[in-house]
Amino acid sequence: MNLQDYAHGNKLFKSYFKKNQEALLHLVKTGQTPKALFIGCSDSRVIPDMIVQSNPGDLFVIRNVGNFVPPYSPDDDFHSTATGIEYAVSVLNVEEIIICGHTHCGACEHLYKTVEDESLVHTKKWLQLGESAKKTAILSLGNDAPKEDLLRLTEKLSVMNQIENILTYPQVKKRFEDGDLSIHGWYYDIETGSIDYYNGETYEFAPLKNLVVKGN
Repeated sequence: MNLQDYAHGNKLFKSYFKKNQEALLHLVKTGQTPKALFIGCSDSRVIPDMIVQSNPGDLFVIRNVGNFVPPYSPDDDFHSTATGIEYAVSVLNVEEIIICGHTHCGACEHLYKTVEDESLVHTKKWLQLGESAKKTAILSLGNDAPKEDLLRLTEKLSVMNQIENILTYPQVKKRFEDGDLSIHGWYYDIETGSIDYYNGETYEFAPLKNLVVKGN
């Protein structure tokens, strides 16, 4: 795509805006009240609003490399992800937190590579947030396991680790324990469009569609 393509896209969006102007301007007047905080990967193939078909105002979205959640550490480096979590939980009072990983994640793949490019100094440090998932995957499958099996397990284990990390935030932990905040781990398959959810009782991922059917 080039600038002309983006300009054309904005023209199409303005038609959508006009058709939905009342609802969109209502969000301007009343402010945003999203129900969920969605923490997803910056990967251009993973579009939160598209994969769940949500409307403007439904999701407060944080996207970063690897959908990582840095543990609560106010004395550590400044993290925009931490700021977004605090704002969503303490100011917007979201009721749900969704941490969504995905297949063929570049961040998880690079956990198995040595980052030698000196210009990627921030990336190298950021990837440390995925090391625990990598080590657990290797312990589970063995270092000689097929690469794709290791990567898929690492991606899922990373989602589980990020759930643990987000619970280190005091207000997240408090609201979760009080029962007015739910935390979900999702795993999006970019080859099929399907989403699996992490079942904390079975410690396994299962199709989200089954959970929806069960809930109905």
